[in-house]
Formats: sequence, structure tokens, C-alpha cells
Amino acid sequence: MVSSLPLFLLLLLYGAGFSSGIRLGNGGYEEWRLGTATYVKEFQPHPLNDGGGACGYGDLDIFRYGRYTAGLSAALFGRGSACGGCYELRCVNHIRWCLRGSPTVVVTATDYCPANMGAADEAGGWCNFPREHLELSEAAFLRVAKAKADIVPVQFRRVSCDRAGGMRFTLTGSAHFLQVLITNVAADGEVAAVKVKGSRTGWIPMGRNWGQNWQCDADFRGQPLSFEVTGGRGRTVTAYSVAPADWMFAQTFEGKQFVE
Repeated sequence: MVSSLPLFLLLLLYGAGFSSGIRLGNGGYEEWRLGTATYVKEFQPHPLNDGGGACGYGDLDIFRYGRYTAGLSAALFGRGSACGGCYELRCVNHIRWCLRGSPTVVVTATDYCPANMGAADEAGGWCNFPREHLELSEAAFLRVAKAKADIVPVQFRRVSCDRAGGMRFTLTGSAHFLQVLITNVAADGEVAAVKVKGSRTGWIPMGRNWGQNWQCDADFRGQPLSFEVTGGRGRTVTAYSVAPADWMFAQTFEGKQFVE
């Protein structure tokens, strides 16, 4: 019976039949590939439940990411470049734990699932490199598998993100630097590069500080701000005068959006 086989045998038996995939081809979709998934119970203190996390989003409801979120293993996280990306997944090849019909759910990458090198891959080390693993919120996991499951085999693929409204820019920093958290990004959901321009500057490249927080060392106070955002597939959107000259730190402004 399939459900009685160890997970690593399921991966060997079924993995050969799935494509390794290419990045967001095929009209905004990758090919399916095989990985694993676990979940975080809703009562547990965890960034998927109470905000924070390695992408820097903080309160996920405020930033429109909701309850269907995931932390990614290092093989998928890309040191933060995958933050905001959307993944469609379904539980497969496990009669005992997968929901009938293999329904799918789409989640947003909002956190990092750290490695546990002191544990075997199938006994707590499922985020160890080079495993491709998604640690789901409980709400997302229960859309594809039963609550009693521990770790399940899944098929997953990157898909385009459906976002309402424009990209959001949350400003922090000081007289010496500007940091911007970029959220609610449509299309591939990722941000690969950012430039900022004040009324008294040219376009200045920003560097990824952590997650989707981008930073440059300049004083932009008293200047309206424009941003040029490049997504993971190389498309660029320029949002002029997103923030007025009297903007303040901790404010959030909405700009243009990627359109599929």
C-alpha cells in the first residue's frame, strides 16, 4: 500500500516522473516538480502566525498576504529573493494523508525555513539543503492534506501572483540612510532590483538589506520619492512621485503595479 512506504521511497518512486521545471515560463507558470511540506499549528508562536519572519513583512494581514503563506527552505529561499513569490501546491502520492482529488492551494513566500543539520532529513531536517521544502501555515496545509499528517510529499510550482491594488512602499531609516519595504507585488511577486530618485538626485540603486527591505545610504528627507522596481523575470515598473515631499518615516505609499 502506498501510504505504508517511507517518504524517501515515495520520492524515489515518483520523482522521476516530474519535470524539474523552468522559471515562470508557460504563461506565468512553472512546470510541476516534487518536494515536501509540513505546517505550523495556528496556536504556535511563529512568524507564519504572528508576523515578522525573514522577509520582513510584519503583520501579514496589513500587507495583504493573509493566511495562505509559507516559509521556504534555503534551496528555494534564495537569501530573500523568493520573498513575495507565489507557489501552487498539492499533496500527492500519499493515500493516507492527501485529501481526495489532490486539491491545490496557492501560498505566498513570507518566511525562511532554517536548516536543522543535527536532524535527519525525514526526522526534523526537512529544510536542510538541498531539499525543496515548504513550511505552510495551518490554513494552507489543511487545504491539501489532513491535520494528522506530519510531512507529506507535494507537487509544487511557481505561479503568477494575483494582487489587488498597487505595490506598497513602507519607508524607514534616518538622516543617513533610507530603507523601503516593498510589498503587494503582482506578477512573479519577487523584487530583483530597486532604484530610488529624489527631486535633488538622479536614480540611485538600492541594495537588499534583508528579505524585501531595500536600502541606500543617502538623505532623502524633504524630497518627493520615485521608485524603479525590477521583478524576478526582468520586467521593470517605474512609480513616479510615490511619496510626496513631506513624507515621514513609517508611512506606507502605494504606487504602480506589474500587469500580466
